Amino acid sequence: MSRTVNPWTQATAVVDDDAPIVRLESVRKQFGQNEVLKGIDLTVERGEVVVLLGPSGSGKSTLLRCINHLETIDGGRITVDGEIMGYRQRGDVLHELSPERIARQRKSIGMVFQRFNLFPHMTALENVIEAPAGVRKIPRAQARERGRILLERVGLADRANHYPSQLSGGQQQRVAIARSLAMDPELMLFDEPTSALDPELVGDVLDVMRDLAAAGMTMIVVTHEIGFARQVADRAVFMDGGVVVEQGDPAELFSNPQHERTKAFLSNVL
Repeated sequence: MSRTVNPWTQATAVVDDDAPIVRLESVRKQFGQNEVLKGIDLTVERGEVVVLLGPSGSGKSTLLRCINHLETIDGGRITVDGEIMGYRQRGDVLHELSPERIARQRKSIGMVFQRFNLFPHMTALENVIEAPAGVRKIPRAQARERGRILLERVGLADRANHYPSQLSGGQQQRVAIARSLAMDPELMLFDEPTSALDPELVGDVLDVMRDLAAAGMTMIVVTHEIGFARQVADRAVFMDGGVVVEQGDPAELFSNPQHERTKAFLSNVL
């Protein structure tokens, strides 16, 4: 066990350095007759940046949503920081937790979506401080001070009092990242965070994510940004048809893929 300090928020936490922060065991998920995840086994170490790659419909975003229990699973189990996500186990059976218990589990997980999902009637700063003040019950003055620090760190100190409609897409996404960080997460999930942005706005968002990775934040990122994966990720995981086809060091996987499906995908995106 050791005590760590989040360099972005200065929050401290006692962690088990040896245990994976995320573990998926034989995770299955289906929508009707469509089996989207077909027995996924995957671990993510603390401080690791893992990028999920693959064609549309391969199960990447669903996997991410299952980790945060935004989607229930139909088999297997997911543990985050040693705790079964969304369920309690009695014997061999998993029973879904109450919404309140699930909400408490999610406090340690930040998630950034394709769409920014900001409250349109709140300023950038108000969006950032809403959850810390409302969920964690942090005094509003303290939340406001920390919110300003986070907006500064994502390059938006001068936009604190702007409403989402007054911000570009890239600026809104950086506010969304600051909002997630305001909850002092141990794990950040990114679901194609740049896919809805104009090309000239992508770089600013990726720069913030690079800074997070350099600071030691554990991140799982669904993206088609191969350059980001090559430069920042510790591991690239290629999915197709609801399974993990192969995974490994990004440079090695991109230059020497072992599976034909991986080769075909990379030949189209590189």
